[in-house]
Amino acid sequence: MNSVNLIGNLGEDPKSFFTDDGTQIVNFSLAFMSTKKDKTNWIKVVCFQKQAELAEKYLHKGARIGISAKLDQNKWVDDNNQTRSMMRLIANQITFVKTDGRGFENGENQDATTQEAPPEMDDAPF
Repeated sequence: MNSVNLIGNLGEDPKSFFTDDGTQIVNFSLAFMSTKKDKTNWIKVVCFQKQAELAEKYLHKGARIGISAKLDQNKWVDDNNQTRSMMRLIANQITFVKTDGRGFENGENQDATTQEAPPEMDDAPF
């Protein structure tokens, strides 16, 4: 089973881009406390499709969210022909815990939860 649940704060505004076929992808860094309460850890989060649209619209640096995700190891070869890797989360579900209200219309519920299965990793463009 590959399942991660975290609550944390965005360390940056989400960054959005589109694949050649028009699929939206959003990335951001999430800060969370380690088991040692005096240490903050960081991990990259990736959102796809409808969830990416919602993350781009509603999330911002400092927003507090809950996330349910799959842990994924991203591997690539850099410009110096060195193999690199990085652990990241592929978001399955995001729960808005606290935002500044950005993107929400008057009366819209900020306690929303977004859920959409990400595409199969073989189809991911990176």
